[in-house]
Parts: sequence; C-alpha cells; structure tokens
Amino acid sequence: MSNPVAESGSGPKKHVPFVPESMEMKEFTLRAVLLGLLMTIVLGAANAYLGLRAGITIAATYPAAVIAMAAMRAWKGSLLEENIARTAGSIGESVAAGAIFTLPAFLLAKAWPSFRFADAYWKSTSLIMVGSILGVLFISLVRRGMVEDPELPFPESLAASEIHKAGQRGAQAAKYLFWNIGIGGVVYILGKFGLFSADTDLHVGVGSLGRTQVRLGTAGSTHIVPTGGTTVFAAPSVSPAYLGVGYIIGLRLASIQFAGSVLAWGLMVPLMMFFLGPQLRAYIPSDTPDNWATMADAVWRYIVRPIAVGGMLVGAAYTLFRMRASLTAGIGKAFADLRQTADQQAQVARTERYMSSKTVFSLIAVMFVLMCLLYIRISGLLWPAILAAVVMILVGFFFATVSGNLVGFIGSSNNPISGLTLSTLLIAALLMVALGVSGGPGVAAVLGVAAVVCVSSAVAGELLQDFKVGYILGGTPQKIQAAELIAVVVASLVMYFPLMLLHEGSIKAGGVGFGGAELPAPQAGLMATLAMGIVGHDMPWPLVVVGIFFGFALIMMQVKSPMLVAVGMYLPFGTTFAIFMGGVIRSVGDWVANRHGFNSAQKARVENAGVLVASGLIAGEALLGLVWAGLQFVPSWGAPNHPPQIFNDPSYLVGGMIVLAGLAALMIFLPVSAAGDPSEPAPPTAMM
Repeated sequence: MSNPVAESGSGPKKHVPFVPESMEMKEFTLRAVLLGLLMTIVLGAANAYLGLRAGITIAATYPAAVIAMAAMRAWKGSLLEENIARTAGSIGESVAAGAIFTLPAFLLAKAWPSFRFADAYWKSTSLIMVGSILGVLFISLVRRGMVEDPELPFPESLAASEIHKAGQRGAQAAKYLFWNIGIGGVVYILGKFGLFSADTDLHVGVGSLGRTQVRLGTAGSTHIVPTGGTTVFAAPSVSPAYLGVGYIIGLRLASIQFAGSVLAWGLMVPLMMFFLGPQLRAYIPSDTPDNWATMADAVWRYIVRPIAVGGMLVGAAYTLFRMRASLTAGIGKAFADLRQTADQQAQVARTERYMSSKTVFSLIAVMFVLMCLLYIRISGLLWPAILAAVVMILVGFFFATVSGNLVGFIGSSNNPISGLTLSTLLIAALLMVALGVSGGPGVAAVLGVAAVVCVSSAVAGELLQDFKVGYILGGTPQKIQAAELIAVVVASLVMYFPLMLLHEGSIKAGGVGFGGAELPAPQAGLMATLAMGIVGHDMPWPLVVVGIFFGFALIMMQVKSPMLVAVGMYLPFGTTFAIFMGGVIRSVGDWVANRHGFNSAQKARVENAGVLVASGLIAGEALLGLVWAGLQFVPSWGAPNHPPQIFNDPSYLVGGMIVLAGLAALMIFLPVSAAGDPSEPAPPTAMM
C-alpha cells in the first residue's frame, strides 16, 4: 500500500504516505468537490436501479477514481484533489444501497400509503440523511485504530489507491492498470451481449424421489420417512471484478468466506432438500421439473439465511470483542481530543488532522434529537419512538464499526449491509414487541430504525475505505470528512427521485412498482416480511437461535473470522466461488514466481503488477456495469430483439470456461512478466 520504512534496524516499521505529510498540495478545492457531487448523484442513481432490479450494487470507488484521475489530469489538478473527488463521488453508492434495502419496505409493509412526493419525500430524505451523517460521525470515532490495523488488507482501498498512484508513476505502471480496465470492461459487456454465459447452475440429485427413504429405527422398523429430491450448485461467476477481489484479498480470506457457502450449499441445502423433497414436489408443476432450482433457492433464502443472520449476530459481537483494544484506543483518543487546545491541534501533522471530537459528539447529539422527532413523526408514538432512537444510536455505532471491519477484510462491494440491517431489525422488532406495540406504528418504528442503521453502516464502511485510501496517498482526514459530509447531504436530497421514477414508471407501464417482476427489491421485501412477521408474532426464531449456536461453535473451533463464514452462507454461491477462484489464482501466481527463483525485489514487482492487473479488472467491470445500467433507461433498449444477442443460448461450459481460463492466465503470467532484472532495486510493495 505504501512504503513501510524501518525506524531503526529491525524495529517497528513506520508508515510513509505517497504524498509526504510535510508537503502542502491543493486538495479540498471547489472543482474537486463539484466533480465528486456530480459523480455521487450519477453513480448513486445507477446503483439504485441495479439494486432494485437485481438486489446488488457495484462499488463506485473504482469508476469514481478513474473519472477523477482523468478529469483532474485534464485540468492539471493534483493527486489529492483526485482523492477528494473520488471520495465524494463514491459515497452515493452507499447511500443508494441503504435506500433501496429499506425505503421500499415501508411501502411493501403498507406503513406508507404511497411513494409519491407528498407521502414519502421528506420521510425518505430525513431517514437517509440522518443515517448518512451518523455513519460519517460513528466511523470518525474509531478511524485511527482500524485504518492502521495491519491485519485488515483493505482490498478495494488498495485497488483505488493504485489507480491514483498509477497516474503518477508514468506509462509502465499505468499500462497494467488501464489495459486491464479495458479487458475487464470488454469481458463484462461481451457476457451481457451473449457471447458466453457468465453463470450456470448444476442440478444434483440427493437421493431419488419416490424410492429413497430413511428408516427411523432398527432393521424391520415400519417408521420410515420418504426422502429424496434435487439440489443446485452454482459454478463460479465469470466476473473480472469478483476474480480481482479474490486476487487482492488472497487465498486465506477468500477460503474462509467460501467455506460459509460450502456449508450452506454443500451441507444445509442438500440436507433440507433430501428430507423436504417429497413435500416440496407438491409445489412444483409437473411440466417444469427444473423448478427444483427455485425450491433449493427458497430453502437457502428462507431457511439457511436466517441461520446465517444468527451467525452474523454472534460474529458481529465477536468481531467487536476482538477489536476491543483498538476500539477503546480510538474512542479514548476521541475523548482525549476534547481536551486539546487550538494551539495543540494546530501542531498535529497534516495527515493526522481530522474533525474535532467536540464537533463529532455535538453532531451526534443533534442527530439523536432529530431522530427522536423523526421516529415520533413516522410512528405516531412517543416513548417507544424515543427508545427506538436510543437503540439506533447504540446498535448503529455497533454495526457501523462492524461494517468498517468487514470492508477492511472484503471491501465494500461484498459488505453484507443487508445482513447487518436484518440483525438490527430483529433487535428493534423485539423491542417493539416487548413494549406491546403492534400493527402499523410498530412496523413503521422497526423499519425506521433499520433504515437509519442500514444507511449508517453502508456509509461508515465506505468512509473507512476512503480514509484508508487517504492514509495510503497522504490525504488530510479532516478534508476527507468534510467532503463526505457535503456529499451525503446532497445524495440524501436527490436519492428519492430515481426510486420514485422507477416505481411510478413501472406502475404507468402496467406493473406494480416495488416488489413486482420489474423491480423485485429483494432485500426490502425481506425487511418488510420480517418486520411484519416479528411484530405480528410470526418469526422462525429457532432458525436464528440455531445460527447463534453455530456462531459460538465457530468461535470454539478458533475459526479466524466467524463473521466471514456467516457472510459466506448469506452470499450467493457463485459469487463466493468466483472470489475463491481469485484467491487460488493469486496462489498459483506466487507458486510460478517461486518456481522461477525470483529474488525479493522481483517478487515485489510481480506483486505490484498483480494488484494493478486485478484493480484494472475490477474497475473495468464496474465502469461498464454502470454504463449497462444507464442503457436500461433508453426506451428502445427494452424493445424486442434488443439488445442484440451474439448467441441466443450462450454457453458457460464452453464460452464461460474459456473466458475464465483466459482471465486466470492473464492474472498469473502478466504479473510474472513484470519481474524485471534481479539486479534492480526493490520497489515499494503494494501490500503492507
């Protein structure tokens, strides 16, 4: 990430940022902020569309970094101006994620009469804005300990910083980045145009329906349970972005996450399908046998995922327990800063200056008062609303910190914000039930807490990622915070409009809006279902409790990150499989480098080139993914035979596997070719 220089002999290494702390450089300028605000609106809107349609968002950090670099180089701007523009430009994706995961739930749960301007704009904007500002404030309290933690690889922060640094190093470094941005984008778009299939499901029989059975007793016992069915496994997604993330985080972390998916799809889903098969078969039309895949997905979504949520609750608590020293130090530093005088603050190094703790705590107090008023307005309740605001402050800080930790491990693209929000929703719903609150007001209060925590956690994770990029590049934390606060306010004011246009446009076209085939909004639908289920005393608590005990078992087995295992259970199998393949590719590349007998300097050059290649692939897919999302707004894009398909039935086993093998070869042999002469001095390594 940066050049770690030993302070003395074999003593501790001191972080040296790319731009030295003694150097004064243009950073927080009007053009940088305005460019960032434009990007945060555009990238946020595109991600809102993707999230409502497919339940996923694409990290905006990479496209924002590339756009900022190109614009600032044309305007002869500085590296730190690029960083401010990217920081402000990328936060819209997090605000969009928090909005699409929760705001449609108010409508689906009938807590709001409609999503028109008069019924929803100010409520939506207030919830998003309060959550966004709190996310910035919460992570500001613990930033120092987490950013400087050597155990957190921050894969996407590393990738973003390499994009910025590549523009400063000349053609040799930029070559690996920009050529692979093109390759990643071309591969993604060719998959969309049907040259190959990026995903496929493999149907596997577990027993034989009608013939397989389990005898509950000794031989000859008549206690027999009919079993048998079909389950599904997903092949790794042919995704340059997922492979790049796996390459950057390495095989160890990728394996831990993939282990959760293996437990879900290799143990739990097949076991359920084996025993539930005869019952599920009654729900499958006789002429569509492939609907076993739909049933397997339903088993995963509504049985395994609640278990994963229970595991996440334990994993989140365990993550905070393990981070107690750094968190305590960070919070202690925040309180100590309250006693600093203006002269003392002026003597702090530029790269250590951030918003004063007095300002942070004062703003948190203001946000708490606003939350109380907001929850009273939404629910029509007084004391339950105030108690909900207290819970939100406590749980919001808890999950904002956990979100930051997860971003440090797996990046914001794979941050399970919806899982953290579900955990919050469970806590808030139990609180409402304990207070005897039910019906529409209780559901509204629960969803209000979930919405603020969801946006807060998403923004906190993204901001910590931006802090890490600034730490690597030598940015001023105080200016990064200011840029983020301006950006989240602007994003909050406009985020309602793309959601409203999509919802109302779907209704005018004959659809139903949120929850329909065009805008399924899966996370929001699940939030609405759970909120109504818990407040209505209809919740599968045994599954959540099973997940809690599963989380304790992982801790007792000394699993490095129980949270990552639970996240792996929660994410689609094809996604974690592709990330795992990226880690495998990284290990194969290291093995090839060792086989060539490279010295430490050559291995450092191979490592740097590999990170640039992976960063380029991630940025390429992200950029073209957003372009593809924008094309969906073109009216003719949805016409028959449009967009044109190269193959009507593209193949995964032929086309997809060839592309996957080609990407693997690129990620292995291109970095190896950058080893250079063994006599050349070692460069700074990309990884800490």
